[in-house]
Order: sequence, then C-alpha cells, then structure tokens
Amino acid sequence: MTEKKYLRWYNKIGYGSGDIAGNVIYAFISTFVMIYLTDTAGLNAGIVGTLMMISKFFDGFTDIIFGALIDKTKTKMGKARPWMLFPYIGNSLMLIMIFAIPAGWGDVAKYAYFFITYTLLNAVFYTANNIAYSALTALITRNGNERVQMGSIRFIFAFGTSLALQAVTVKAVDWCGGGAEGWRNIAIIYAVIGLVVNTISVFSVKELPEEELEKENSADTDAAKFSADAYPDFELADKENRTEDESRKYSLPGAAKLLLANKYYIIICAVYILTQLFSATLSMGIYYMTYILGDADLLGTFSLAINIPMICGLLLTPYLVKKCKGMYKLNLTGYMIATLARGLVIVGGYMQNIPMMLIFTGIAAIAMSPMQGDLNALIAACSDYTYRTKGKRIDGTMYSCSSLGVKIGSGIGTALSGWLLAAGGYVANAAVQSESCIDMLNFMYLWLPMILNLLITILLSKLKVEKANEDWDKTHNK
Repeated sequence: MTEKKYLRWYNKIGYGSGDIAGNVIYAFISTFVMIYLTDTAGLNAGIVGTLMMISKFFDGFTDIIFGALIDKTKTKMGKARPWMLFPYIGNSLMLIMIFAIPAGWGDVAKYAYFFITYTLLNAVFYTANNIAYSALTALITRNGNERVQMGSIRFIFAFGTSLALQAVTVKAVDWCGGGAEGWRNIAIIYAVIGLVVNTISVFSVKELPEEELEKENSADTDAAKFSADAYPDFELADKENRTEDESRKYSLPGAAKLLLANKYYIIICAVYILTQLFSATLSMGIYYMTYILGDADLLGTFSLAINIPMICGLLLTPYLVKKCKGMYKLNLTGYMIATLARGLVIVGGYMQNIPMMLIFTGIAAIAMSPMQGDLNALIAACSDYTYRTKGKRIDGTMYSCSSLGVKIGSGIGTALSGWLLAAGGYVANAAVQSESCIDMLNFMYLWLPMILNLLITILLSKLKVEKANEDWDKTHNK
C-alpha cells in the first residue's frame, strides 16, 4: 500500500533547519560552557557540575508539563508551532546571559547567577521550544518514510551546526575580543542566528487537522515491512465503543500513566539520555586535545571526523531503512559496529596515534548515524503504539522524551565531566596537568564513550516498536 505524501522538499528542509537554532544553543553550551566557566569566569568545575546536576531536577519536571501543555493547546497555528516560536526569544536571552557572568562579582554571586540563567534556559525556554519542535514530526505528516527523511535532514543540520561551532568557536572568541568579552560577543552572534532560523523553521510547515492525524491507517507507521514471530497480546482499549469526547479527554496524570505503560517510551528515553551523555563526554574533548594531544585546535579536526561521516550516514538513512526493511536491525547493527570502533579509538589514544583515532572515530560516527536520523520516527511509532493500544494521542507528551533526554543527558554529562575534572585534580590554565588528571581525561574521552555505546546497543536490542505496531495491525485490522 502506497503511503500518502504530505510534505514538499522545502517543508522538509525548512523543518530540518530548526536544528540549526537548537544547536547554536545545545552544541555551544555542551562543548564550551565548562571551559568558559573554569578558565574565564574562574569557577570550580566540581561546584559547577553539582549546580548543573541540581538544575536537571527542574528539567525532568518541566519536560512533562510542557509536553502536556502542547497536547492541550489549540490555536490557528496548531498545537506545537506556537510553543516552538515564542520560547526561543528566552533561549536567545539566556544564552547571552550565561556567557556574560559579571567579572566583578564574588564567587557566590557568580554561582547563583549561572544557576539561575542555566536553569531558566534548560528547564523553561529550551524545553518548550525543543519538545514542540520534536512533536512536529508526528503532527505535520502521517507518512513513515517522510518522518525518517525529516529526522535525517534534521540531524544533518544538527551535526553540521555542531561541526561549524566546534571548528570556529575557539578562534572566533579571539576574533571577538578574547576572554570574557569574546565569549559574550560570540554568544550574541549565535543567539541572533538561532532566533532568525527558528522563526523560518516555524513558518515553513503547517500542522495537520486532528481528523487527519486520527485516521486509521496501518501504513502510517510502516516505514518498512518485515516478518517476525507473533507478538504477545496487548491490553487494548475498546475503540469501537469509545466516544469522541472520551478519546480526546486529557489529564496530566493520565498522560503520565500512558507513558509509563508504554515500555518502548521508557527504552527510547534511556537511549536518548545515553546518546546525549555520549555527546557530552566527547564535548569535553577540548580538555583532552589541550592537555594530552597538546593542541586545542585538534578539536576541530576530531569534530570533522565525527560530523562529516555522520552527515554522510544521515543522507543514506532513508534508503537504508527501506533496504533493511525497518529501523530495528539497521540501528542495532550500526551500534554494534560503533562500539567496536570506539574500542579501537581507545587503542589509538594510548598509542598517541592520531590518524588511527580519527579513522575509527569516523567509522563509529557513520555506524551511529542511522539511529540519529530515525530516532524521531521511532518516537512517532512509539506514540502511534500508545494510540493503537490505549486510544489516545499524546504526541507532545510523548515527544517530551526527546527534550528530556537531550537536557538530562547533556546536563548530567557536562556535570559528570565537572566532577571528574575536579576529582582528577584539574588546574585551570596550568601548563602541565598532574598524572591523575591525565588519567581522568583518558577515561572521560576514551573509555566512557565506548561504555555508553555498549549500553545503547543493549537497549536497542529491546526496541521492537515497529514489530509491535505491525503485529497489532495484523491482529485488529482483519
């Protein structure tokens, strides 16, 4: 059965460009905020890490709230687009403020200033914007292939933005005046770029009417067909006897119950958190390049080794999903390869063999790319699974797992990096770090990414949501 097409090429490009806006915030913060705070603002890495960790408690609470608010929103712009548009103004302001800590303040005031601005950015403005952006995947098309394409295009922009930021930011800070002035000025530039691109992205797509979203069509989540063993019976809502008012009735406790009843949601949340932890550990590479490889500019070289293969893999992802007849085997195989490749990066690191490290970093990146491209489609399939089995659409709340994972994973990752730096005895701007610090940097940049990839591989082996949806259709659409 041929799936109905909803989007033109410019809708897909326009939607995907929204991750430029997201990543001038996320990539800039995750890669550079710690070194700005330790080496420019003069703050302690361990204390900063603790503040970030506390901030994440607020994040976990507000993700579900904003997801619920999106689900309950009804405007001419739709459910998600207003929440994507207006909170980005707050994103831009908070980004500038985080990188403009007043130099004359005492340490206590600086820590309080950072905690407040960082929490407002992550727990309020970025949360609202990012959940809404992710939820649009399920709200502007019901076509499974288009969802995969959107995810791939989105992450091409994401990794392209990350690549550009990691390649130019260190030098750009110097061009913008260096020191505190340089960080503040580059934050202003990135904030303006993000605000403009986010606005363009919002108005490049339109949400489908609810009647269209709720049509029964077994093809809408079948990005591909595949054979499998019979799936266990589901606990189902009686759709035929449910009135329209009952199907649309919504409450936050009810939505939370639906989320927890969906085991695939739990798995995807865990995968999201671990992937962001992975990214956060690699973002601390600026310390590894500076104090072990002896050249901070190598951060840009390693960024190329990660992001160019990732972008190439994302371009191929829609084709590979079709070729492999589903996302499950493709994602699992990719992460098995990536885990092995990261193990060989460890070997290259201890040999101080930079070419070997770059080669296997690239292999790991291209192997990981399919899941980066189809993760949003997996969440859409997860949301469809809830609709099939429980009869309620909670796309905004379901997509809160993406924002939750991004912020908890990146926040914990950056916080953990601060704690580990402090535990290793890191001294800001020291010409040579202690042996304990060098050992810690090796663990952070070499060992942790491989361990995280292994954990993701185990979780992906359980993520059979495509099979669950297809088996439900086979059983109930006869």
